Amino acid sequence: MKRREPPDALTDRPVILVGCGRLGSSLVEGWLKTGGLDLRDLIIITPSSKPVAEAAREKGALINPDDEALARADRVILGVKPAMWRQVAADMDGKLAPDALIISMMAGVRASALSDGFKPRPVARVMPTTSMAVGEGVASIWAETDADLDKVRGLFAPVARVVGLADDGLMDAATAVSGSGQAYFFAFVDALTKAGVEQGLSPEQAAALASGTLVSAAAAMKQDGARAEDLIARVASPGGTTRAALDVFAQGGSLERLVSDAAAAAVARAAELSGN
Repeated sequence: MKRREPPDALTDRPVILVGCGRLGSSLVEGWLKTGGLDLRDLIIITPSSKPVAEAAREKGALINPDDEALARADRVILGVKPAMWRQVAADMDGKLAPDALIISMMAGVRASALSDGFKPRPVARVMPTTSMAVGEGVASIWAETDADLDKVRGLFAPVARVVGLADDGLMDAATAVSGSGQAYFFAFVDALTKAGVEQGLSPEQAAALASGTLVSAAAAMKQDGARAEDLIARVASPGGTTRAALDVFAQGGSLERLVSDAAAAAVARAAELSGN
């Protein structure tokens, strides 16, 4: 259900979020948690009611306001599916300020295509993870100018570790490593859980140990700032149980080969989405 609010509730240059799906909702949840954005500066465009949008509205955000409010925004974040963005561009044609920065969170949609669809407006790209919802996301960002990059960073740094990219062409690789990468770790935890059950643990015990170990390992990497290979060396004593397991992963380069092939498949799919 659309809810319209008066445009005078806005500050001078608000931020528009188009779409409140997984990434859009995670971003808003992160802002709610961290206070990273004054939600009185936020406009959410969504075709259906979303709990997180209603929570943001209670903090001052506008939901589906009239066109007058849209024209005041200086940043527009696209949180829609790649197949929908051209319709969004057509729907918003003439409603946005000519200097509004278009920030895409979509995989596989090139900056050149966005520039053509939203011209003459500048564009930027972001590939974040859904852990923005708890203020622990990772976000790869790219923009044509340093000033625009700073505008993007200001939105995502409160909810994610931000990694700047020098070339839009690197976004597919960043997507393969980070945007899609969370699922790789979830898949490993699932496999480790099943392995624990095979060795006699209950499903509940195995799941708790596997997921807890992932969180513990992530905390170690975050706290120590050490390279992964150094952390492995600390745990894997020569002749010990950890080394025995790692030796299986290393047989014929199997783990590295699988991960490399998986990342390549993600990059190839991003290229398919872009039409390249």
